[in-house]
Amino acid sequence: MASLVPGETLQVLLVSAQEGMRVEVGKALAGRVGDYRLHWVSQPDLALVRAMDVLPHVILVDDDLGGVSPAHIVGQIASQFPETAVLVLLAGDAMALAREVVLAGARGFISKPLKPEELVAALRQVLTKAAAPVSGQMPIIAGRVVVFCSPKGGTGRTTLAINTAITLREISNQDVVLVDADYAAPAVDVALNINSSANITALLPKLARLDADLIHQVLATHKSGIRVLLAPPPADLSTSIPLPDVQRVLVWLKRMFAWVIVDLGLPLDETAFGFLDGADRIVMCVLPELVGLRNTRLMIDQFYERGYPLQKVWLVLNRATLKGGLSQRDIGDRLRVSIKHTIPDDQALTTYAINRGVPFVMSHPRSPLARAVRELAQQLVAEVSAPALEEGRQAGKGVPKSLRSIP
Repeated sequence: MASLVPGETLQVLLVSAQEGMRVEVGKALAGRVGDYRLHWVSQPDLALVRAMDVLPHVILVDDDLGGVSPAHIVGQIASQFPETAVLVLLAGDAMALAREVVLAGARGFISKPLKPEELVAALRQVLTKAAAPVSGQMPIIAGRVVVFCSPKGGTGRTTLAINTAITLREISNQDVVLVDADYAAPAVDVALNINSSANITALLPKLARLDADLIHQVLATHKSGIRVLLAPPPADLSTSIPLPDVQRVLVWLKRMFAWVIVDLGLPLDETAFGFLDGADRIVMCVLPELVGLRNTRLMIDQFYERGYPLQKVWLVLNRATLKGGLSQRDIGDRLRVSIKHTIPDDQALTTYAINRGVPFVMSHPRSPLARAVRELAQQLVAEVSAPALEEGRQAGKGVPKSLRSIP
């Protein structure tokens, strides 16, 4: 998407090996382009994955990429994102390189050291030129990623993730994909009564040529209408899935589905953080018992140390009405985090639903359990305004006021 609708946040992706360049670009943009967000990737080989995740309006490629050819990176980006404006930051005497990057697909280049007025003028120019639609290009959806996690097993995380995914599909009437990311103890296939051998490992050898058709071939279809990306049997996964592979699969799912629901297992290794880093919302499922609260606190601390904002994590108390369980206030005081939502205790219905392979929101839609899950799903939907969803589905036209006003 190379253009903006009025009032939309300008998304800028900087590809540079130097943190100093991030600071320099940030200072040049501050106070001159209105509402913007600057994203930075220091490893050139992750530029494509980050671009799929961010869906930027403009990509700035520094000529200092630690030995990697800027023209090569520009060529990769231009082929995958023909509607996104690519500008290259070049040293003043690098005219030969300037010709290379333009031939590779860059819209232009900006001399270093950066002059704020030149950078803003270049942004204004490329954003004014709305790119023509590309025939056959997959529409950009920019879906929401919701990761369900827990500090230990047995909290009802998988059951909550499954029933929330189905309810989101029902109340939003949007496409939903459920990802089983519990690679140590996968259970989604059993809970949904899905008999399929296709799973995420079928995608890993084909990441370089990944597309929507290939992903659809691997996804299972549940009778509720949600699609499911299953986990392999633990014995079939000899090593953890590399972080860049997780990111690439996740950003493709975000482009294909309005909602990506992830059932994340333990441990919290780099594979797990690949999902957590890409999450718009983290739902942590806990029980009203003293055992496990310490691990809950440690997990929350890990999230904060990782830089996740406080509002990104929702604490959901499962089996909240359990006889003899801790009160909501006690748990909030011990964890120093407020509880966002509660799910009542009905272990008999939960067990019955799992054993039958029929989620309780389908078999018992009027039960207190199903109503509580519906409320949680409604809270997730309420976070996303209708205009924001529409802007994520199609590239808008126009230039933000702050850029239009520059002479």
